[in-house]
Amino acid sequence: MSKLTHLDDQGRARMVDVSAKPVTSREAVAEGFVSMNTATLELAVSGTGKKGDVRAVAEIAGVMAAKKTSELIPLCHPLAIAKVEVSVEAADGGMAVIARVKTTGQTGVEMEALTAVSVACLTIYDMLKAADKGMTIEQVRLVSKMGGASGEYRREIA
Repeated sequence: MSKLTHLDDQGRARMVDVSAKPVTSREAVAEGFVSMNTATLELAVSGTGKKGDVRAVAEIAGVMAAKKTSELIPLCHPLAIAKVEVSVEAADGGMAVIARVKTTGQTGVEMEALTAVSVACLTIYDMLKAADKGMTIEQVRLVSKMGGASGEYRREIA
């Protein structure tokens, strides 16, 4: 039997059957970073860019993306998400994005948190690309997850 749950015994992709799993409280946190030059960061923080308030638009885009994850990732289950919180903050060398997603269900929300961060980062890039095409989206990763059979996970800080 495969260790990858999205593959059957013949190696074919499949959506995992979660119907027998217990309903539990689940939460995931993901993060990402958009690096940019100082002038671009100042533009983003000032809110005077041509496309508007970068932070607010990116946060809303992240929330919307979390809710659409199952439409974007083929084998993800559609979930009744209880909470999505996306935070975009200025940081040294760019903008940091953190997403926290909660549900009560039979499968986790890691993909929803990662999708929220990814789309928020892409939105930041889109809104600022006229000022800095050299921006990079970096370190999109799961920070922690809670709930379900696999238990808790927390990224070790180096």
